[in-house]
Amino acid sequence: LKQTQIHAMKVVGIAVVALAAIYPTQVVAFTTPRVAPSISSRVGISSTKPFGKYVPVESSGSTELHMNFFRIGKSQVQGGSENLITSSKAKNIMKTLVKAATVLSLLALTTTMVTTQPALAAAKSVAPAAVTEHLHVGQKVANYFRSFGLPDLVILAMISAMPVIELRGAVPVGLWMGLPITSVLPACVLGNMIPIIPLLYFLKNDSLKKIMRPILDRAEKKSAALGVGSLEKQWASLAAFVGIPLPGTGAWTGAMGAFLLGMPTAVAISSIFTGVVSAGIIMSAITLAGKKGGLAALAALAVITGREFLTAGKKGDSAPEAKKQDFLEAEPYWDQSNVPVNIYSNKAPFTGKVVSTKRIVGPKATGETCHIVIDHKGDFPYWEGQSWGVIPPGVREKDGKPHSVRLYSIASSRYGDDMTGKTGSLCVRRATYWCPELQAEDPAKKGVCSNFLCDTKPGDEVKMTGPAGKVMLLPEEDPSTDYIMVATGTGIAPYRGFIRRLFVENTPAANAYKGQAWLFLGVANSDALLYDDEWQEVKKKYPDNFRLDYALSREQTNKSGGKMYIQDKVEEYADEIFNKLDKGAHIYFCGLKGMMPGIQDMLKGVAESKGLDYDEWLKGLKKSKQWHVEVY
Repeated sequence: LKQTQIHAMKVVGIAVVALAAIYPTQVVAFTTPRVAPSISSRVGISSTKPFGKYVPVESSGSTELHMNFFRIGKSQVQGGSENLITSSKAKNIMKTLVKAATVLSLLALTTTMVTTQPALAAAKSVAPAAVTEHLHVGQKVANYFRSFGLPDLVILAMISAMPVIELRGAVPVGLWMGLPITSVLPACVLGNMIPIIPLLYFLKNDSLKKIMRPILDRAEKKSAALGVGSLEKQWASLAAFVGIPLPGTGAWTGAMGAFLLGMPTAVAISSIFTGVVSAGIIMSAITLAGKKGGLAALAALAVITGREFLTAGKKGDSAPEAKKQDFLEAEPYWDQSNVPVNIYSNKAPFTGKVVSTKRIVGPKATGETCHIVIDHKGDFPYWEGQSWGVIPPGVREKDGKPHSVRLYSIASSRYGDDMTGKTGSLCVRRATYWCPELQAEDPAKKGVCSNFLCDTKPGDEVKMTGPAGKVMLLPEEDPSTDYIMVATGTGIAPYRGFIRRLFVENTPAANAYKGQAWLFLGVANSDALLYDDEWQEVKKKYPDNFRLDYALSREQTNKSGGKMYIQDKVEEYADEIFNKLDKGAHIYFCGLKGMMPGIQDMLKGVAESKGLDYDEWLKGLKKSKQWHVEVY
């Protein structure tokens, strides 16, 4: 409730600043003789004219999320993630927007106040010229409803509730209808919010989710750009997304974005309401005062929502470029003598709280995989490559005893997705059992812990143990070391921590690293790929230091014409991999234990073709600690 009150105060702040900018020109707007002006040419609802240097993106509807401008983080987790890191690009853009818009807003205030009286005089002395009216869709809808004798304010609220038109199209329609702005804005805000509140609840219904799946699938690819950071950052990003009236944004798509992020309903409603009010003020300013009024309102919104990003350094939550990520480092950073192990046990577990739970695979993936961010308040330190134990709630049916611990590789660096050192992430596939007799999933045989984790909501508690394991740690003493990482499915988790540490964060390890990290991932199809957008971003920035290869068993074929499994993809580069291992590279394997027999058979065949004794060769790798395996 306290957060909601604070957010409401922010809305009032936006309203005061923006209305102060547009008030002088309201006098002109309502006293100047009006001859059926064409709203569409002034407001820019159906126009693609760029606003500043940011060009609106054309969209056929309001169900596609265009949130790249308000991304938190270097990665494009489209995802996510609940992406969720504050990148320098986003921060610099936000700073530029705030500064430019604020300066222009001051100029707007000055010029509008100075020119108000001459404008009034001119309006009285000049006779209006006849203008041919060209109605846009909102005006046509208004005329249609008027034919039923409905009150104008009711019509306005109905138009605002429509997913394509929404408030951005309704505000200029209300002014075109001759209604005062003091009536137009509340009616449009109310109308826009009426369908949003039930939508947030209805999206939780499985039947409705199936009906809306095509829309949600498109939205899912975009919603991760809102980030997986703190709720405050998600709130600010969502409010900004809804508040800037561009094609593809709005309350309807904002509601779907909030649902996909797993935001608490009350927080989501507060954020969307703030965005709707902001959009209404901006549209009013643009309609009444043109670009100057729009800039004033936009500046207010940018200042309010940009505060979470621009003041991040004061909260210890800074972007990696602004502050080095070194507060969780050993001395020297590669020293592994004090790696935390088993701080919390089964008898005395740690209780963390879920920040977000997000599906991260496409509709055609074989099963559901979720990215889960857990808040540990900095009291549960861990290193990349370690695992958390999770104790699911409840007891076993067979004996009434508590469930045993399940281990999950941690899918984030020690600093967490939000770089605060207070969160960690898990990558979990929901375990289900298909019964051939029932021809359906048997709920009695589903995975207890994986289903618990994939069903969690923000604020849910999770009992954890660990951190466990040292076998998958990343040796960093020699910054020229090559790392070969082989994964199937959720075995990708520890490698995400590796890659973020080496290429995404501003860590001592990243600054020193000169070797090559080579990732192999095996999944069924393209929809089942995990964190692909993150890997592509790293590959684009560091083409000489990061390599990426996929084995898609249902979409690719191996050299024999069969399905492409992970061992087949690795075999394609066997000579290069053997050479790297001979020079000291480390090789990692993580995923289902069924992956290892095929991989070892392949390596054995390659070794024998090179005249090597496979057993001796493997023994040498293990002795030099170059061989790392964690399967389940």
